[in-house]
Amino acid sequence: MADGSGSSILQFVPFSSAIEIGFWHKLTKNKLEKYKLDDSIQYLSGSFVNNDPSGLPCRMNVDYTAFEESSDNTQHVPRLFKTLGAIALKNTAEDFKSCDKKQLINDAAKKIFQDIQSGAVDQDPNLLNRFALLTFADLKKYHFYYWFAFPAITVQENFKAKKTSPITEYFSTQQLDSLKNGYDHLNAELGHDPFVFLVKKSGDVISTSLIKDWEQFFMNEQEITVVFSDPSTLQHHPGWPLRNLLTYLTLTKDLSGKQLNVICYRDRIRDGRREIEHSVVIEMSELPKLHLEEDNISAIGWEKNQKDKMGPRMVNLSSTMDPTRLAENAADLNLKLMKWRLVPDLDLDVIAKTKCLLLGSGTLGCNVARSLLGWGARTITFVDNSRVSYSNPCRQTLFQFEDCLNGGKKKAQAAADAMKRIFPGVVCSFCLSPF
Repeated sequence: MADGSGSSILQFVPFSSAIEIGFWHKLTKNKLEKYKLDDSIQYLSGSFVNNDPSGLPCRMNVDYTAFEESSDNTQHVPRLFKTLGAIALKNTAEDFKSCDKKQLINDAAKKIFQDIQSGAVDQDPNLLNRFALLTFADLKKYHFYYWFAFPAITVQENFKAKKTSPITEYFSTQQLDSLKNGYDHLNAELGHDPFVFLVKKSGDVISTSLIKDWEQFFMNEQEITVVFSDPSTLQHHPGWPLRNLLTYLTLTKDLSGKQLNVICYRDRIRDGRREIEHSVVIEMSELPKLHLEEDNISAIGWEKNQKDKMGPRMVNLSSTMDPTRLAENAADLNLKLMKWRLVPDLDLDVIAKTKCLLLGSGTLGCNVARSLLGWGARTITFVDNSRVSYSNPCRQTLFQFEDCLNGGKKKAQAAADAMKRIFPGVVCSFCLSPF
């Protein structure tokens, strides 16, 4: 979109979430064993890939390792960039719907602003890529409702570009090879791929450096070239991370009277050959003057749902689970909710391991058996030698009319069969009384 000056307003490709199924299973485990009813903000991590080989632009990946406190536990993957996130895990659907979403995304944006102000971004530019995740896990049904926010700090004026061109118009083949070598040198220095770095030309040689060395590297330079690892694959539109990067540059660097060029660095392997020729160079117009205060920081960046509207998404994992396991998990969740809310000292493991012997399968025996099942007892034996009569099903909750036919089934056996129909996870046996 061009304005009257001949410059065009930069349009950025927003992030979209890509969640592996293992993330939801780990989230479930953490909810049951660690968070419980605690719905305060927890922290996790995600990642994006430079020029995703799938061809899909700007995907934020979250998997089962997201909750690990140290990224050292994960294998290094080339062209992969770690991001920090905050998760608000709500206990009810009502809490999920009523959550102050504006505050959630603004709080994440304030952390980015604080990192810019403190100088933390100078050391780790990946801090510009924070995200937030609002979610509710209906663990009885294994339905997960979620909404991602990828905060971009709101600025008063749009960022504009004079020109967007292929990198091959700015660098020769020799210079592109030198740029790749410089990238690899920074990779070796950091121990991971650089998200943002600096470059300048000297003949066929391209010098590279980290952004923390800005003043020394660009001393007396009038043309400033900044490179960021771009997750976008679109020719004319850079990826979402560039928004906060430009805000950071505007707030922290003196670019008055200087030409700022941004290289959208896209590094991929195709047909066994590494290539960066599809990278893009943006000649920026003069950056706007920003006057931001922490108390007034706001952001945009909520992800649209599958219908391309502003709203949450839902994933249903019940079809991937064994129904018996699903019933066991739902029953266990009920017990844990009772423990967390009503009886904190209740030892559910002791109850689950207790073996119960019921002498009699009548009105009292049926009701006691159902209560034991509801409180987590999983091993029950009935002892009774009588048979189910026509008067029993109305009062004795484990029997039905068919149990009365042909002289009636043995009560102990009929009760044990009913318990297994009600809850397949119970170990229920019977013994016919010799009396």
